[in-house]
Amino acid sequence: MRGRGDASERSSCVLQNGAVWRLSCSSQVGLFVDFFVRLFTQLKFGVVQTSVEECSRKGCLALSLLELLGFNLTFVFLASLLVLIEPVAAGSGIPEIKCYLNGVKVPGIVRLRTLLCKVFGVLFGVAGGLFVGKEGPMIHSGAVVGAGLPQFQSISLRKIQFNFPYFRSDRDKRDFVSAGAAAGVAAAFGAPIGGTLFSLEEGSSFWNQGLTWKVLFCSMSATFTLNFFRSGIQFGSWGSFQLPGLLNFGEFKCSDSDKKCHLWTAMDLGFFVMMGVIGGLLGATFNCLNKRLAKYRMRNVHPKPKLVRVLESLLVSLVTTVVVFVASMVLGECRQMSSSSQISNGSFQLQVTSEDVNSSIKTFFCPNDTYNDMATLFFNSQESAILQLFHQDGTFSPITLALFFILYFLLACWTYGVSVPSGLFVPSLLCGAAFGRLVANVLKSYIGLGHIYSGTFALIGAAAFLGGVVRMTISLTIILIESTNEITYGLPIMVTLMVAKWTGDFFNKGIYDIHVGLRGVPLLEWETEVEMDKLRASDIMEPNLTYVYPHTRIQSLVSILRTTVHHAFPVVTENRGNEKEFMKGNQLISNNIKFKKSSILTRAGEQRKRSQSMKSYPSSELRNMCDEHAAPEEPAEKEDLLQQMLERRYTPYPNLYPDQSPSEDWTMEERFRPLTFHGLVLRSQLVTLLVRGVCYSESQSSASQPRLSYAEMAEDYPRYPDIHDLDLTLLNPRMIVDVTPYMNPSPFTVSPNTHVSQVFNLFRTMGLRHLPVVNAVGEIVGIITRHSLTHEFLQGRLRQHYQTL
Repeated sequence: MRGRGDASERSSCVLQNGAVWRLSCSSQVGLFVDFFVRLFTQLKFGVVQTSVEECSRKGCLALSLLELLGFNLTFVFLASLLVLIEPVAAGSGIPEIKCYLNGVKVPGIVRLRTLLCKVFGVLFGVAGGLFVGKEGPMIHSGAVVGAGLPQFQSISLRKIQFNFPYFRSDRDKRDFVSAGAAAGVAAAFGAPIGGTLFSLEEGSSFWNQGLTWKVLFCSMSATFTLNFFRSGIQFGSWGSFQLPGLLNFGEFKCSDSDKKCHLWTAMDLGFFVMMGVIGGLLGATFNCLNKRLAKYRMRNVHPKPKLVRVLESLLVSLVTTVVVFVASMVLGECRQMSSSSQISNGSFQLQVTSEDVNSSIKTFFCPNDTYNDMATLFFNSQESAILQLFHQDGTFSPITLALFFILYFLLACWTYGVSVPSGLFVPSLLCGAAFGRLVANVLKSYIGLGHIYSGTFALIGAAAFLGGVVRMTISLTIILIESTNEITYGLPIMVTLMVAKWTGDFFNKGIYDIHVGLRGVPLLEWETEVEMDKLRASDIMEPNLTYVYPHTRIQSLVSILRTTVHHAFPVVTENRGNEKEFMKGNQLISNNIKFKKSSILTRAGEQRKRSQSMKSYPSSELRNMCDEHAAPEEPAEKEDLLQQMLERRYTPYPNLYPDQSPSEDWTMEERFRPLTFHGLVLRSQLVTLLVRGVCYSESQSSASQPRLSYAEMAEDYPRYPDIHDLDLTLLNPRMIVDVTPYMNPSPFTVSPNTHVSQVFNLFRTMGLRHLPVVNAVGEIVGIITRHSLTHEFLQGRLRQHYQTL
């Protein structure tokens, strides 16, 4: 007991140190991306602005457009090439991380190569002028850092390996990924509490109290680490902590000269609710259009050569650049400069210097003391455009805002899903801010509500549109409150997000859930519908079992592993007499391939019948019941399907499958012996035992079999060897493997009569992958996996249930 306690204390200390590593690396990744995005953006806009000012006098604007196209197409081409290297780096990565934290393994999602392609790809994508953000990919990057650092090894850098015995399980890795994703949110928005709630609300399928403070500590430290370095680099004031996140909304404050101004009043709540409804409708429209585009890409772009994806990205960049340039030159209005427009309303200069404010105003084609309002929004970084909409007063005409919203809405919808790393948070915020600012202008100019503060309506519009797209409530409310540093906005933001979510949910799901569904990932929701309680565990379980015996020959294990893709196998004995011998420690040695070939087609129906009629019958009554009722015959096509599967098998040994078929005069009792359940053994464990030669001969006792420690079993985690890579010439097919020391003898189980809601809560809360269904006398009658609890599968079984009534 003392040794176990010491190990627990060491593991806890290492987890705390892991949090420090994660926060440091996550913040450094954000700092790297932010620095080079600013550098490339300033370089591009500096060259283009100088060219536009010169060509507006000389009449060579086409040359300025070509220069802008040259910059954008080059950056986007580089971003697309990085996605070709690692396709999983495309998009924001939030749907993939959400699936991973929900318990689904997504290949390559947390690899080092994915991180590098993601970081450099989003850097070039944002600098290339696409309507994408870098905050969403920061969440994915933080998750990769959280998953990789505690392992002290990388498949991309095979030589970097350390003997680190801790955190060698999927649950530990998911905890680190949760913390890394939270740190990414915290670094992106300067919102440590919001990052923790994001990981809880959108990510993890199960949560424990001990993980909460560790994730919060990680998020808080990531925020202050990034703040420390950004403040020091940008202002030269190390330790001043002036820039808490990559995206900072500034301080919302009315001008001292405007005594009628209020940030918001109780009367404004009605307008906020209406904006929430409109934001939900706009978000549902955005998701619907993007879903149709994603389906089109899956049918017509992805099956074609990879170069087609690069060409699509270049086409999007080309159209975006031309639209931005033409709209700024043709559709913009010249607005009069004022003291408020240059220095803002007193709030802007608290976070941004006056030099930055003046440089963000574009004067394309406008006389002195005026500037182009459309170019000010399009020819700036998205963060600067958001600050302009939040804090500039009276500088954008309603026509400009409406046109900007429409163009940005359509182009952002088209862009999300192309083969570049791309986030959706900032484009949605900018699009929604333009919508909110338009509402404020209309209320001020046409209704005469002079007390309205335009920045508040821009913020509420941003929250409404973003909430309508992503459908987050708790975490997004806290993220926006922390980003504004204004607690008084808590109520209007929360009300707006809830209304936007309810409105959008009436039409479709959130954008991340839509893309998860398009990928066909078996994602588990928070809870099942009430009507699902009409189903029982016996209705959704898989009764056709593939199992192993406590003592199984190597040839049987190899055959099972090579002809199935299951990740866990029940360990069973077939009859009561053998069960007693097993419990005494004697051996049960059998080649269960004989059963697999003979009765796999009819056992499914027999197991379902026995599970539905099972109550508390003694074993003898069960045998009589099986004898009296003949099993229904299955269609011949299934036999053909099974035969095709067996013919495609790889035969490593001569006579691996018995030449003689089972006797035709076998009784039902012999064909369907009750399967007494003893535990679960994982595929990775079986392969490890075979690779390390853990077995004994028929003439020996099972005590002579070598024993492996837990550290030896987990040494290859998370990349266990594959059964197809096993050198079978080194194994004797007649040797026997005793799996009992390595199986889980007490996994979670449910009764066949358990309600589906109870099964779902147990499966999701405990983070299970397999849930055996065991009847009243300890016999396994089926198994429930993640696929059995998906919404689509449950809906199908419910329809079958209604048809049988």
